[in-house]
Amino acid sequence: MSPEHAPRRSQVVMVEPALSQLQKLTAAETHRLDRVIVAISVNPELGTPVPDTLLRDHADDVDGARVICYVTALRHIAILAYVEA
Repeated sequence: MSPEHAPRRSQVVMVEPALSQLQKLTAAETHRLDRVIVAISVNPELGTPVPDTLLRDHADDVDGARVICYVTALRHIAILAYVEA
């Protein structure tokens, strides 16, 4: 990899229930959630594995947002129905 380029970010996809929840958030809550999603796209290993599942639970205490997601083998990240801000 060229030193001028950072590692490729993971692709983030939101499922319909998560998109519905986003419509209910304020602009400030959306901004806080966006920061967490960007962090996860850069490092999909963030968060804690949920026992006996393929899910990861990431809570960001600084931004006050929590995301439960699934990281595929191709490093695509699906944001699940449960997001809170």
